[in-house]
Amino acid sequence: MLNRRRTARVRRALALAAVAAAVLALGACESGSDAPAEAKGGAGPSVVAPGKPGEPAKTLSAEEAAKAAPDDSPNSADFSYAQMMITHHGQALEMAALAPSRAGSTQVKRLAERIAAAQKPEMGAMQGWLKNNGGAKGKSGHNHGGAAMPGMATPAQLAQLRAAKGKAFDELFLKLMITHHQGALNMATEVLSEGNNVLIEEMAGDVIAQQTSEINRMRSM
Repeated sequence: MLNRRRTARVRRALALAAVAAAVLALGACESGSDAPAEAKGGAGPSVVAPGKPGEPAKTLSAEEAAKAAPDDSPNSADFSYAQMMITHHGQALEMAALAPSRAGSTQVKRLAERIAAAQKPEMGAMQGWLKNNGGAKGKSGHNHGGAAMPGMATPAQLAQLRAAKGKAFDELFLKLMITHHQGALNMATEVLSEGNNVLIEEMAGDVIAQQTSEINRMRSM
């Protein structure tokens, strides 16, 4: 997982280098006769691209920097993750919405507020990503063996949570939400291993950081 994160950082650095080179080239063109000779010659300005871990940086032309950036086109694992995580987050929000009127503990109520505040924007980001990458038309053939998404509460468990109140609600909410978060960690870890898109990797990394912290908090309550 650490290697993939390092690769993602290299990808982003190369992409930024290419953009910087393009901006410099545009500025050189607009400056007319005052443009540097190098920019006029067609070779374009050079950029320093950071090397891989343990390797020195390289000086590349704008064209070389663009070619060096790996293809991060979404694959089926990326599409599957975004589509499933939207549904997964939706259930967490449904559970969290019960807390204000049914929880007995102020801590549980505040936890539910934090979960909602974190996961609503994440859902929006994933919905936006799907829209920008083809949405439902995108490939989502990632195989999960037909199993339900990990960590999802069953209809019976949700019904039990809706019927509970006070301490009983608090205990069941924490139990179900810990399992729910653990399922999200499994999904995020899987897409970091099998996905290809940098933005999905970043979103999965955010889910891991946020929900690992919340699991630790819930276990101490």
